[in-house]
Amino acid sequence: MQQLSKKFITLFQTFSICLMVSFVLDFTLSSKANAYPVFAQQNYANPREANGRIVCANCHLAQKNVEIEVPQAVLPDTVFEAVVKIPYDQQVKQVLGNGKKGALNVGAVLILPEGFELAPQDRIPEEMKNKVGNLYFQPYTPDKKNIIVIGPVPGKKYSELVFPILSPDPSKSKNISYLKYPIFVGGNRGRGQIYPDGSKSNNTIYNASKGGKIIQIEPGEKKGTSNITIETSNGEQVVDKIPAGVELLVKVNQSVQADQPLTNNPNVGGFGQKDTEVVLQNPARIQGLIVFFLFVVLAQVFLVLKKKQFEKVQLAEMNF
Repeated sequence: MQQLSKKFITLFQTFSICLMVSFVLDFTLSSKANAYPVFAQQNYANPREANGRIVCANCHLAQKNVEIEVPQAVLPDTVFEAVVKIPYDQQVKQVLGNGKKGALNVGAVLILPEGFELAPQDRIPEEMKNKVGNLYFQPYTPDKKNIIVIGPVPGKKYSELVFPILSPDPSKSKNISYLKYPIFVGGNRGRGQIYPDGSKSNNTIYNASKGGKIIQIEPGEKKGTSNITIETSNGEQVVDKIPAGVELLVKVNQSVQADQPLTNNPNVGGFGQKDTEVVLQNPARIQGLIVFFLFVVLAQVFLVLKKKQFEKVQLAEMNF
């Protein structure tokens, strides 16, 4: 019996250790996978700067197109969809962090007016749920529910993103009025060229730090990396380290100038932003407009009837 107890305890300890290791590995991997979407959230209180530029453009330097579709007007306390389109050639491959080629991911940030927010699950119609799919949206910060972030998600499946939005009700909030409001969106495809600390990723051009003659090109410490040694005119030697994944454009004994590209430009993605407007419509205005149109139609009908009556009277007087 004692031996059985000891075996059971040993098995339980082994199981606990395995469980802890798997948890740590899972946490580490998920943290790495989800690192870059929160760079902006960690470094900027608001993703839209005073000049109107969305901060994602600070790391994603290439400029690309993005489109947004929203209704012209929405009623208060209703759910509507904002469709963000991030077009790109889905046949191209990007350079990954490990230097290999892979498919592009996409992401977006939607900046709504104050009071507008992501619709709760129980308010989203089934038809809209099918359009949204398995996307996971999150607020930019806990106190900014009107700014919604998504990504990275596979670009081949989600080059068109549907955001379910809930409009505010001015009768419940004094800060909301029936007005025309601006909406801003930023959409990205592919990896960035610069990290928040200012260092380059392996998804950009690398230039010569100084002018001179290339005397040596040798493999770096990591697989796929290169060290290019340049000798200047005064005999000084500098080493430019090139990460994995980029293609070298220079060779040994070639003369280069300062800031001359040593590699190709591997970036195939880019960031774009756009703005549009939506009207928060007062239902009373629509009802009043319908009543006005009704009166106009009735007035026209009575005018025609009166004209016919007048014509009959004129005809009768002429016959008399």
